Amino acid sequence: MIFKSKIKWVAIGGLALSFVSLLVHMFLANTSAELVQYNVMTGFVEDLNINAAGKQGVASRKLWKKVKSLEALQPYANPRNKYPGNDRSFERDLPQKSNLASVPQNQNNGFIHAKIFGGFEKIRSSICDLVTISRLLNATLVIPEIQESTNSKGIGSEFKSFSYLYNVDHFITSLRSDVIIVKDLPPVLKAARKRKACPIFKPQNSASLDYYIKKVLPKLKQGKLIGLVLVNGGCLQWKSLCLCCYQPILPSKWSEYQRLRCRVAFHALHFRPDVLALAHQMLKRLRASGQPYLAYHPGLVRDALAYQGCADLFQDVHSQLIQHRRAQMIKQKLVHDELSIDSYVQKVNGLCPLMPEEVGLLLRAMGYPPTTRIYLAGSESFGGQRVMIPLRAMYTNLVDRSNLCNKYELNKLLGTESPLPVNHTHVKAAEELKKERGPHPRPQPPPPGRRIYQHEKEGWHGWIGEKESEPDPSPIDLRDKAHRLLWDALDYVVSVEADAFFPGFNNDGTGSPDFSSLVMGHRLYQMASSRTYRPDRKFLAKLFNSSSDNLYFPKRSWTVAARDHLHNSLEEAGLKRQLLQSKLVSFLSHPIPECTCTTMKPIGDHHECPKWLKDSVAKSYQQQTATTNENEQPDDDDEMDEFQSDSEDENVSNELTVERDEEMDPND
Repeated sequence: MIFKSKIKWVAIGGLALSFVSLLVHMFLANTSAELVQYNVMTGFVEDLNINAAGKQGVASRKLWKKVKSLEALQPYANPRNKYPGNDRSFERDLPQKSNLASVPQNQNNGFIHAKIFGGFEKIRSSICDLVTISRLLNATLVIPEIQESTNSKGIGSEFKSFSYLYNVDHFITSLRSDVIIVKDLPPVLKAARKRKACPIFKPQNSASLDYYIKKVLPKLKQGKLIGLVLVNGGCLQWKSLCLCCYQPILPSKWSEYQRLRCRVAFHALHFRPDVLALAHQMLKRLRASGQPYLAYHPGLVRDALAYQGCADLFQDVHSQLIQHRRAQMIKQKLVHDELSIDSYVQKVNGLCPLMPEEVGLLLRAMGYPPTTRIYLAGSESFGGQRVMIPLRAMYTNLVDRSNLCNKYELNKLLGTESPLPVNHTHVKAAEELKKERGPHPRPQPPPPGRRIYQHEKEGWHGWIGEKESEPDPSPIDLRDKAHRLLWDALDYVVSVEADAFFPGFNNDGTGSPDFSSLVMGHRLYQMASSRTYRPDRKFLAKLFNSSSDNLYFPKRSWTVAARDHLHNSLEEAGLKRQLLQSKLVSFLSHPIPECTCTTMKPIGDHHECPKWLKDSVAKSYQQQTATTNENEQPDDDDEMDEFQSDSEDENVSNELTVERDEEMDPND
């Protein structure tokens, strides 16, 4: 008995010692790995030191401070003087039909009713151009219809079209001194529209001011009502004769119209009050512990990936989906290149996005500790949760709106939606199958459920292996597209207000601003000194290739090079590079100097741009002129006139009639 009791106590003691030893080894392994890893990446172990009060150390606080060199750029989009062209001098060039020239100067020329197709980014860009065109034509603008929401049946009845995303009353009030905006057409004109008696125009993204003055204005005066269908994410650009191309920035003669676009984008377009309330609640929860946060948008959107040919960056069905979409773009003549293209060559040239793993390595190189709060923005993240695994492993405090809001708060934004019809086809097929095969054996229990975020669901892609054409969107797909507008609105507010922002893919080359570009432009206008990284993907691709074998434990020279590049991208060097890349896309991506300061001599309280900004604007103009003169400039003035007339004829061919296109007005 005594011998057995001794053995029992020895066994218990051995188990206790083993347990203590296991805890000690786990603690040492965890601590040493963290210290060694961070020491190799940055060389400053003290950056990890966080005091007991939860406040970050001196080295960490440097990662969140403002950029002093950009503090001189302040938001200012109020009008400097009267609008040009108020004398309506351009009317002498109009065809003299009926009594157009006898119309009083202060008389309103009619109403503009518009429908906007596209996602969040195209809607925002189109509205800015639409208001400017209404002012140019001295017309009353009817609140435009957002087709992304109206095409989805059964959406909450308390929200309709424009009001599904934006605050209608604020939109009308903030622009009352610039444009007359009404919520609906007068009864007489509404009846005419129902009868399809008004002309419909579908302007291209490259439509110029002359197109609206010479082609649209006579029709507007004649019938007092026109319709515009906007599908390209914008409908107003300037034909630059010296550059032989279209520029999104209006010339100096029309500078007040350009500033009107700025007022629309950054002051008039406010989201619905309940959307803003929930976004501010998310901000409060992110900063509850007193720590700053970084917003990151991956930019992994299927259309952008297909446009640039980045299919090889993904695997399995995702690569096939990108190639299928690229084939569609080639048929639509949106892409003038081969279907199969080397994605790695594209990535070396900076045309593909930074993958989440690479972004995590760059943030570590900058010195952001593993406990950094990172907000993941974007309603569409192509590749799903799998591509985010490396980033989540490096930064465990990676959250999105599903972590900060409960289902009730998100569903409340949707309002009361009618239930979607049940798909009886699948039910009938199951019943027929049961009759053919007889009773089935008892099925096995399903595997345990894995949490899947709603915005990461990409649907069933079985059609890839069965048929060539992509199936038509189902009712639930159309409703999900409408919901994405609200999710993008939440992410937009959180990203603009973030202490730091990092884009995975901005200036994606598709010709229209993407989500990251909109956020970067808004942050540049609202507070230029905020920390907004503007990475050069071409430089970083070469940097990653130089250390592909030791990405997680690179040499100190690699870390210093990455850190210096990202630090410089925050300041003037990054702005100058972004100026050359973004100005050709949209002023929303780079709103300086048009929306903040003037390159001319200031008058009164107007701000003069810094000298470095004036020089960079002049340099970019010279580079664009030199590049275009080498490739596209005609030989003489006759060819220039012919080119201009051909462009006008192309714009005229875009004039449509409602009678021949039911898709233009799906509600009629």
